Amino acid sequence: MHPRLKTNNFDLLRFLFAGSVFLVHAHVLSGHADLQALSAILSSEVAVRGFFVVSGILVFMSFENSRSLRSYAEKRLRRIYPAYFAAVMLGAVFLVILSTAAPSDYFSLEWIKYVLANLVFLNFIHPTLPGVFPDNIFREVNGALWTLKIEVMFYAVIPLIVLACRRFGRLWILAIIYAASVLYTYILTGLAETTGSPMYVVLARQLPGQLSYFVSGALIYYYLDVFEKHLFKFLIPAACVLIAHKFYPLPALEPLALATVVAFFGFFLYAGNFGKHGDFSYGIYILHFPILQVMVHAGFFERSPYFALAVACVLVLGAAVLMWTFVEKRFLLRSSHYITTERDAAKQ
Repeated sequence: MHPRLKTNNFDLLRFLFAGSVFLVHAHVLSGHADLQALSAILSSEVAVRGFFVVSGILVFMSFENSRSLRSYAEKRLRRIYPAYFAAVMLGAVFLVILSTAAPSDYFSLEWIKYVLANLVFLNFIHPTLPGVFPDNIFREVNGALWTLKIEVMFYAVIPLIVLACRRFGRLWILAIIYAASVLYTYILTGLAETTGSPMYVVLARQLPGQLSYFVSGALIYYYLDVFEKHLFKFLIPAACVLIAHKFYPLPALEPLALATVVAFFGFFLYAGNFGKHGDFSYGIYILHFPILQVMVHAGFFERSPYFALAVACVLVLGAAVLMWTFVEKRFLLRSSHYITTERDAAKQ
């Protein structure tokens, strides 16, 4: 294994990506003009794509280092589902307190539909609960969960991608998947513009369209030696593409350019073992949305948006720490990177 795969900044990057999504949503969900700078400076879209790039690197590595398909599936299930289940059920059970519906009407067929749809990652089918957040700008209980469906689908196709790579050639297969993903997004985006139908926008951001980011991460993982040897030959053009992309869209190059920049900060400029006390990024990501929605419902942001934002930061980080401590960590294998890192830190 390449030594940079053992010592990197990906825990820090994921924390920053999750924090960016949270801060942007603080503005979007509250609708408060004073927080507009958050959306102007940060991009939740770029952060989510950065997540996908990191997943491409780390999950391909996880598959290649797994003893079997069952071992790989168990690791993915343990890492993602317990906290996801907890996030869905905590909202489903306790938001009855804020519902305008009576408990008997709240715990109804609509509640069951919400729980079932969300537990199997089909959040878009039933994103709301009876009588919950009726006056908020958005009624969704947890609108951030849509990416988890894409993540899980990506986990499922990795064995097929690796099998194809081993049979037909790694570089060719990854390049074909990348090109197909970019083409899919281009076609769907074009249909959205010509027809005006939002359905095509939704379809464009599903897995086929996001595969270019995962596969870009995979290319970095498999060709890390080449990337390291010719670092600035990749990095400088990538930075130029991302800058140009802000003024003139370059959809065919942007995923690979973003992956290059993410990999640079992930593998180089080492900032220390950020994850030695745990990985709180996942908790921040899956819990921030309902916490913000409750605060918006209670009118916190109307009274003092900056104070409300500070309180939200404390609540979201605190909830993420609790989720890690009492749910996520307890389901990880003893061989997990986080468990072994915590164990080594305790010995020092």
